[in-house]
Amino acid sequence: MRELVKQLEARRTEARQMGGPERVARQHERGKWDARQRIAYLFDEGSFVEFGMHAFFHSNGKPIPQEEIKTPADGVVTGFGKINGRVAVCAAYDFTVLGGSIGDVSEAKVTRCRQYALQNGVPMIWLIDSAGARVHGGSGIDADQISLFANSGYLFREQVIMSGVVPQIAAMVGPGAAGTAYIPGLADFVPMVEGTSSMALGGPALVKAAVGEEIGEQELGGAKVHNVESGVADQMYASDEACLDAIKDYLSYFTVPDLSPDTEIADDPERDEGGALREHLLDVLPESARRGYDMHKLLECVFDGGKLFEMKPHFAKNIITAFARIGGRAVGVVANNPKYFGGTLDNDSADKAARFVNLCDAFDIPLVFFQDVPGFIIGSRVEKAGIIRHGAKMLYEVANATVPKITVIVRKAYGAGYYVMCGRAFEPDLIVAWPTAEISVMGPEGMVSIFARKMLDSNPDAAEIKQQLVDSIRPYIDIYKPAGRALIDEVIDPRETRDYILAGLELAKNKQVQRPPRKCGVRPV
Repeated sequence: MRELVKQLEARRTEARQMGGPERVARQHERGKWDARQRIAYLFDEGSFVEFGMHAFFHSNGKPIPQEEIKTPADGVVTGFGKINGRVAVCAAYDFTVLGGSIGDVSEAKVTRCRQYALQNGVPMIWLIDSAGARVHGGSGIDADQISLFANSGYLFREQVIMSGVVPQIAAMVGPGAAGTAYIPGLADFVPMVEGTSSMALGGPALVKAAVGEEIGEQELGGAKVHNVESGVADQMYASDEACLDAIKDYLSYFTVPDLSPDTEIADDPERDEGGALREHLLDVLPESARRGYDMHKLLECVFDGGKLFEMKPHFAKNIITAFARIGGRAVGVVANNPKYFGGTLDNDSADKAARFVNLCDAFDIPLVFFQDVPGFIIGSRVEKAGIIRHGAKMLYEVANATVPKITVIVRKAYGAGYYVMCGRAFEPDLIVAWPTAEISVMGPEGMVSIFARKMLDSNPDAAEIKQQLVDSIRPYIDIYKPAGRALIDEVIDPRETRDYILAGLELAKNKQVQRPPRKCGVRPV
């Protein structure tokens, strides 16, 4: 037995060396941690339990002698452990072993990860640093690996089955080409490391061969591309360390059997000593309703510690989607940001908000909406781009959500923007408004431009007359008009915003919503 245990330890030692000292050194020279460093940092010390360490690559259906090609753990480190005391499952692709490519043995290990996560109701984390599907045998094309493609793809189907049951995180800490790019496409949270990570359905070489385009890896699918332009990613970080810290932070907002989203730590009372933050809410808005401002400054005064965990902050900046805490309770925040396009909604902002609302509803995280929205952008360009379809996504998800919903109308609540930001008809459990709020089918300037167009076109004093008409309309969209019809619950002092949100959440914490039986709705995707 002692000799067998000695041999076991020798095998373990070899597996822990991954692709060998030279390949590991090259990984570090690129500014990347290796797979085992990432796991050691992400999981609580001593808690990670690895499985599949002795797996290795098989070519043409036969195991390859490890003295010929070293494939420790077959290029993916798998196991489970605790993150801040809570259990999670992880698959960390090891780029030092065949580029972290996915073979049938390595995928069998990751399949086991997904089974563990689903059966035990714990988060599934992918740390992706992979060249994609494996079509080579270390020294050339492997026909057996190609033929196995016919049995692939079930990993994505299983991800869909897991969706909304357990949190799924796909951290891009290196490349993710071809098939591995769909893992983040189906995940809930996709952080990327700037400069070293990328994802694309085809890498630069394939792109050149297929469409004749010459482009670098970062320009094709780097962190900036997917955080700023495509919106596939949720955040980007300067290092592996920062990216892994974000995973820890993100999971703290979620509830599954082993994760509670609430903490006993409420806002630091000294942070608002003397009520300075509450008083600041009286000065956030500019004097003119036509001027923009940064909604972040308002939100920081309301939520615990002034902290927001933003999702897609670099994409569709005209709307803010973020996790926060209020009184220690985790909530999802959806807020228009008038700093960008006046807070007007467009295709990307509707998609961004719809996805976030769906995520919060799936994991029973209450939603808090802050409205300052002139409506949806209009015109031939956005109509051709499908603004109706994209806006309908947001309408659908807000209407479909059954979690507690609180709405605060800060300033403008115009047109369909009022609807999708959880207006009265969309079942908010509490809807309150600041004295600056206006609810209307459109802004007074728009009304005048449409209904008094002929009068203004022929009048030399058009500007003056237009302003007079606007001023005459504004009293009719004053917030006390809908309040007088009991169409909102209360007009509040801005300094009471936090108190009303807390009260609304307490009211709705045991909320039950009845819906007609159905298999599923038909989402306007």
